[in-house]
Parts: sequence; C-alpha cells; structure tokens
Amino acid sequence: MTSAEVVGPDRAPPLEEEQLPGGFRGAMERARLNLRTGNLGALPIIVGEIAVVILFGFTATNFFTSVNFVNLITESAGTAMLAYGVVFVLLLGEIDLSIGYLAGIGALIVAELQLPGSSWQMNGILAMLVAVAACAVIGGVQGSIVAFVGVPSFVVTLGGFLIWQGVILNKLQQRGTIIIQDRWINYTDAYIFSPTFGWLIAAIFTALYPGSVLYRKIVARGTQIAQQSWTSATLKTIGIGIAAFGTVAVANHGKIIETPEGLPLAGLIVVFFFVVLTFLAKWTTFGRHVYAVGGNAEAARRAGISVPRIRVLVFMISGATAGVGGIIFAAQVNSVALTFPPGNLLLNAIAAAVIGGVSLFGGRGEVRGALLGAILIGTLQNGLNTLNISNGWIYIVTGLVLLGAVTLDTVAVRLQARSGR
Repeated sequence: MTSAEVVGPDRAPPLEEEQLPGGFRGAMERARLNLRTGNLGALPIIVGEIAVVILFGFTATNFFTSVNFVNLITESAGTAMLAYGVVFVLLLGEIDLSIGYLAGIGALIVAELQLPGSSWQMNGILAMLVAVAACAVIGGVQGSIVAFVGVPSFVVTLGGFLIWQGVILNKLQQRGTIIIQDRWINYTDAYIFSPTFGWLIAAIFTALYPGSVLYRKIVARGTQIAQQSWTSATLKTIGIGIAAFGTVAVANHGKIIETPEGLPLAGLIVVFFFVVLTFLAKWTTFGRHVYAVGGNAEAARRAGISVPRIRVLVFMISGATAGVGGIIFAAQVNSVALTFPPGNLLLNAIAAAVIGGVSLFGGRGEVRGALLGAILIGTLQNGLNTLNISNGWIYIVTGLVLLGAVTLDTVAVRLQARSGR
C-alpha cells in the first residue's frame, strides 16, 4: 500500500507535531519544532522577564524586597486589566484607542456615585458594578459603529479618546478633585489578605490548570483536542505552582512599619479576570469565533458566524476591563483629579498585549500574554524608578522593548507562513 493510499483523498496527511513521540522526548522535539516554525508562545517574554529581574536585582537598591514586590503587583494591576481588553480587540485585527479615557470615565462614575451626602450615593460595590457596566455600554456603542456602519476602529476609538477626555476635563474643572472615601473602592488597591488566605489562593490557582486539562479530556474525549500530553500538563502545573506559591511567599514576607504585608486584593482581581477571560477565549464558542473572525472575517461570515455581533461584544469587553482598571488606578491615589488617567496608560496597555505575543495582524495571541506583558512593563518601570532614572529614559526603554516585540512578531509570522502553519 502506497503512502498516497494511506492518506487518501478524504484524509489529510498528519501534521508534523502529531507524529512526534509522547513523554519528555516528545515535549523537547515539539519545542524545537515550535522554535523552527516561529511558534514561540510565551517563551520570549518569560526569558525577558527573568533577565530584567536579574539585572535590577544586582543594580537597584531595595528591588529585591517584599514591600517593593507588593508595590509592583498593585502598580501593574491596572495596566493588566486594560491589556486584557486589548487582547480581544487585537485578536480581531482592530484597535481601541479610547481605553485610557474610558478608564477615566469608570473612575469618575465610581467617584461620583460614592460621594457622601449626594442624592445618588450608593454602596461602593454597587457603584463599581454600575461604573463597569457603563464602560461596557460605551464600548458596545463604539463597537456598533465599527461593526454596523463600517467606520474603521482607529477613527471611532480616536473620536472616543477625544470625547471622553473632554467629558472628564469638563466635569473635573467644575468640581475639582473628587476624594474617594468608600472603603470598598479603596480596598481594590489597599486591601491585603492574611498569609493563610494567600496560601489558599495560591493552591486554588495552581489547581485550576490541571482541572482544566481534565475538563478538556472529559468534554472532548475521542478528539484531537483531548490528546494533550500529561508530561506537558505536569510541567506546566509545576511551573504555575512555583509562580503562585512563590508570589505569596514573597508577599507574606514583607512588613511596613511593623505591619505584616501579604497578597494584595489587586493581585487577586487580576488573577480572577485572567482565569475568566482565558476560559472565555479558549473554552467557549464565543472565543473560537473571535479567533475565526480575526483570522479571516469573510470565511467566518460564510461559516455562519455573526461577525458584527462578535465585534460589538469584543469592544464591550474592552470597555468593561478598562472600567475595572480605572477603578484600581483611582483607588491607588484615593481620588480622581484632572491628572487622571496617567498619560502613558493607553500606550502601556497596548504595549503590554503586544509585548506579550498578541499579534497586530489578528487571530493570534492569548490573554496570558497581556498579563506577562504588564508584569514586564511594570518591572521595567519599577526597576528604573528604583535606580532614579528619569521618565524620559523609562519611555525610551519601554518603546525599545515594544519595537523589539513587534519585530519578533513579524519574524514569527513569516516563519509560520514559510512552514505552512
């Protein structure tokens, strides 16, 4: 029997990665194949993060302290939340330039709704839900213009950038700085978990990945999706466990004026949305549709996918995550002022997603890339601040890292096209 008879007209030839052996040897050969074909995943940013930590660990005073580590988590949390939404938008091959000031709108709404003595005063938790919902609606309106009218997302969200900036300026020029007094809102940045609860959170987070692998094997048994190497799953679980328990161990070790430190609530919020949005992107029909539309919108439409609906929902997600990020940023300073949001917020959020491996060409990337990118940017800026480097050099270094990430992404796309993947 010839090879042509084995394959046959109705049977596709096996992919190269499907012919690899199992176990540790197969994992190593699969890694070499991914490197040769440009499918680098999170490897470059992980290597980059390790290099940055080592560099600042030997050069920056007090960089390797628990207090600075907790500060790094809280400082990166807001950027990570905005970057999560950017991932979904970039997966469609679109852009959202309004998220910086949408974050400001979220912060402004929550600050107004918690004002003591006002006729609309409400509980901080409810105020945050209203603010996030309002930002999601705004994102949906912008997405509808993109999806149904056909205006390019660059133009629509640039208009949103200017509109929401004007709203914030008009409101705060009349009112001045609004102080956030509600404890629930301020807790999003300031609350610290006890050491025991921190260990519990680490254990739950570590168990999520093997649980997801088992879920995949049960739901998709008998298909290629279920054929995941247990060796790979075990190694990834060990890596996640080291990261989770290591983070809690370092956070629990610090003290500020004899008050024990611990894992901040901001870190848990980031992890919660990471898990939810990763599930949404990788395990749901909606997530598969997002990747399909980003890969080829016309093919997705012919396959029966409602492309406009996907676009609207993605911009709603971007608006909602921007609202959450804005609340965290406002809680860091317990107020909303004319200087809010930070001027580099938009660029940092987009840079975090791109540095994390989310393709500007659409259809490729993961939510974890936004988290890793935000951590890398936060570590860079934290370390440079510790060294008392000027803001100008911080911008230059961040820009160089972004340029390098985009260059790497372009090379990876060419390698994948050459290998037919």
